[in-house]
Amino acid sequence: MIITSVKPFEEILAILEDEDDIFIIGCNVCAEKLRTGGEPEVLEMCRRLEESGKHVVGWTLPTAACSIRSFESLVEKNEEINKARCILVMGCGSGVSTVAIVTEVPVYGSNNTLSLGGASGGELISNQCIMCGNCNVGEFGGLCPKAQCPKGLLNGPCGGAVDGMCEVNKENECIWNLIYERLKKIKRLDLLYVVHAPQEHCLK
Repeated sequence: MIITSVKPFEEILAILEDEDDIFIIGCNVCAEKLRTGGEPEVLEMCRRLEESGKHVVGWTLPTAACSIRSFESLVEKNEEINKARCILVMGCGSGVSTVAIVTEVPVYGSNNTLSLGGASGGELISNQCIMCGNCNVGEFGGLCPKAQCPKGLLNGPCGGAVDGMCEVNKENECIWNLIYERLKKIKRLDLLYVVHAPQEHCLK
């Protein structure tokens, strides 16, 4: 699940300052679960934009904004998209990019893309993965320190945790405490003795 948050409405208005005849595309997967781009949020965005003097020509809610087959598939859902002079996507950055590939008008996003996460037991879990392309999360008991340690430490805690809480994100439990407890539970504490090379952070 891609974790997103909604930009402040004033920022969205600024993005659309020189645009009108807006078509809105939501996302019925991640954004719907997060309430950043499901049907209620799309309808509310339509209302707020209209009240701000913008003309919304229509909207649609594909299964996932990041898997649009073609422009024609969007037309099938709502032919009013043909009248659009720009499109606002209420999904993740991937959704914005995918819609932009199949359209010939400017495409903007209403959300900030934060991380790759998930849901378990009805609870939303963020920062589960940073999609680094070198996945060895199994060596940490299924908990990724690259994503969840603010310092990106791969060989144990920094020593700054207080009462098991991260010294950087003080509301979060130190991920290395959680990794230790997980490895202990599954009887794989031996994995703590594996030395990992530093994570590369070069630009591609």
